Amino acid sequence: MPNPYLHRKVVVVGAGNVGATYSYALAQSGLADEIVLIDNNKDLVKGQVLDLIHGQPFFPTVNIREGSRNDYDDAAVIVVTAGSAQKPGETRLDLLRRNAEIVGSIAEDISARNKNGVMLIVSNPVDVMTWVAIKRSGWESGRVIGSGTVLDSARFRHLLSKHCDVNVHNVHAYILGEHGDNQFAAWSMTHIGGINIDQYCHICRKCDNWMAEREKIEQQVRDSAYHIISYKGSTHFAVGLAMVRITGTILRGENRVMTVSTILGGEFGLNDVCLSVPSMVSDKGVSRIIESPLANDEAISLAGSAAILKEAIKSINM
Repeated sequence: MPNPYLHRKVVVVGAGNVGATYSYALAQSGLADEIVLIDNNKDLVKGQVLDLIHGQPFFPTVNIREGSRNDYDDAAVIVVTAGSAQKPGETRLDLLRRNAEIVGSIAEDISARNKNGVMLIVSNPVDVMTWVAIKRSGWESGRVIGSGTVLDSARFRHLLSKHCDVNVHNVHAYILGEHGDNQFAAWSMTHIGGINIDQYCHICRKCDNWMAEREKIEQQVRDSAYHIISYKGSTHFAVGLAMVRITGTILRGENRVMTVSTILGGEFGLNDVCLSVPSMVSDKGVSRIIESPLANDEAISLAGSAAILKEAIKSINM
């Protein structure tokens, strides 16, 4: 059951494209009673709030306003999208360290004021930023989660739906590991209408070489963000919707299995690293990790993702 102490107040830290698009989608969903936007750029946040509240006659009743750190106190969900873009001449490591300091500082502010809510990290690289937020906040790990591969899994389901000519709601499929180049498709957990994807392929008979199609689909998922960024500069529509789905799962205490980024403490043989695995999401955040059996190659891929993320964590010298 949802925590009765909390009303459905959502605080969004970062009013850029992702934060604003998420707020727009959340307002239309009717899930939140109150949406509060916070940003160091005061003109930007004032403009985003005005633009949103002018649409209030067209969506369910919700209070939308500009806020401050004081709004952390009674928030049910605090969504962190804040971060810095890479500057000319700056290395990826420099950017990683700078964003770690930004997210870490925000996490400390939140933990000092809020005792019951859930922190959802969206800032990239999301797995490392989720780890930073857990360490800097001091919260129990399940209350700090990252958006992880929820969007990547949605992209995977879309491509399978398109390839197999079946409604996307009949496709169950997960992308696991890092939200990035080292993610992988968990084919052993992929089903259409309750039928394992490899078995379904024999029924479907749409392609001559299913293994080649598998590789092609997985690569398309991995490259999706790069293509969108090359076309229009950033991704924000689908990630905003993915964030709304995670938020709704928390606010409603749905106990939904999602591939959010969460810290592992021995599950899958991994420790002290955040990445995406099937997790039960409720009003408390991640209530438990679903240690699903993986094929040997998938277990190797998961360990590979973890190793790369641990190296990134070491590099920020926390």
